[in-house]
Amino acid sequence: MKPRLIAVVAGVVLAAGGGALWVTRDRGAPAATAQEPAPAIPATVGIVTAQDMPILLHGIGTVQAFNTIAIKSRVDGTIVKVDFTEGQEVEAGAVLVEIDPRPYRAALAQAKAAKAQHTAQLESAQLDFERTSKLISRGFQTQQSFDQQRATVSQLNAALEGDQAQIETAELNLEYANIRAPIAGRLGARLVDIGNLVRAGDAAPLVMMTQVRPVFVTFTLPQQNFEDVRDRQLKAPLLVKAYAGDDTRELSTGRLTLIDNSIDQLTGTIRLKAQFANEDERLWPGQFVNVRVVLDTRRAVATVPAQAVQDGPDGPIVYVVKPGDTVHRTAIEVAGVQDGLAAVTQGLAPGERVVINGQFRLTEGARISAAPPGASANASGDVPK
Repeated sequence: MKPRLIAVVAGVVLAAGGGALWVTRDRGAPAATAQEPAPAIPATVGIVTAQDMPILLHGIGTVQAFNTIAIKSRVDGTIVKVDFTEGQEVEAGAVLVEIDPRPYRAALAQAKAAKAQHTAQLESAQLDFERTSKLISRGFQTQQSFDQQRATVSQLNAALEGDQAQIETAELNLEYANIRAPIAGRLGARLVDIGNLVRAGDAAPLVMMTQVRPVFVTFTLPQQNFEDVRDRQLKAPLLVKAYAGDDTRELSTGRLTLIDNSIDQLTGTIRLKAQFANEDERLWPGQFVNVRVVLDTRRAVATVPAQAVQDGPDGPIVYVVKPGDTVHRTAIEVAGVQDGLAAVTQGLAPGERVVINGQFRLTEGARISAAPPGASANASGDVPK
C-alpha cells in the first residue's frame, strides 16, 4: 500500500514541475522578442547646402519684334526684279525689289534739259539787264524797259529754282525705284511677283520685315507686385528670364525696360516689357514664353530638395537624420521653392542630413537605412534595398 502511494505522489510532483516549466518558457518568449531592435526603414538621404537663391516673380509673356515694317512702294511702276528670297536675313540698305526705272530716268533728263534751257535764257537776260541799266542813266532807255528786264531776270532765276526742285524730285523717284531694306532684319513671305504693277498708294505691302535682334517680351504681373518691381527697377534694371512652354528650358536673359503707366482695372495686372539681345534667335515674334523676373537674391540660404519638405500639423517639416541613423521631425520655415529646391530660412543648417524620400513610414526617433540621393523610391515611398 505504501509503495503505491509514494508512486502517485511522485507523479503529481513531476506533472506540476513540468507545467510550471512550460508556463515559464511561454511567458519568457515575449520578453525575449521585445528586446530585439525594430528593423531599419529604407529612406533616401540628402545634404542641406548653402546657395544663393533668387526671389522670382512668374508671368506669361509674348515675344514681339523690335521693329515690324511693311515694305511698300513709294512710286508707281512695274516690278522688274525681286532681289530677295523668302525668310532671308538682310542688312540695312539691301535692294529688295526693283521697279522699272525708265520713266523716272526720262523725267530726270527732262528736268535737267529744262534747267539748261532756263540757264541759257538767264545768261542772255542778265546781259540785257546790264546794258539797260547803263543806258537808262544816259536817258536812252525808259524806266519801264528797265523794270521789265529786271523782272525777266527774276523770273528766270525762279524758273531755275523750280528746275532744280524737279531734278531732285526725279532723282528721288529714280532712287525709290530700287526698294531697299530700311533696317537689318528678317524678311517674311513674298507677296508680289515680277511683272506686277504696284502703286504708291497700295495698302498691301510687298513683303513684311521684322527685326529679331533684339526683341521684346511683353507680360503682366499681379498689381500686388507693382511696388516691389518699381522700387527695385529704380535702382537698376531688373533681370528677366524667358523659358520655353515646359517652364524648364531657359531660352534667353534680358532686362526690364518698361513698367506701363497704368494698371488694368479689369484684370488687376500691370503690363511690363523686357528687352532681349536674342543673338541666337531662340525667341521668335509671336511666341508664348514663361517669364521669371529676378526681384532679389537670398545669399547663402539653406536649401534642400523640395520633396524633402512635408506638411506638418503646424507648418512644413523635414526629418533630420541624427547620429545612429535615427530621425528627428523638425519644423522649418520655407521662403520659396525654385527649380526643385526649397529655400529654408529657419530650422536647418548647411551640412545637416535630411530624408528626401521614404518619409511616409517615419515617426519621431525611427531608425532608417540610408540610401544615396540617386536611389528611387517605390510606390509606397520606400527605397528598395
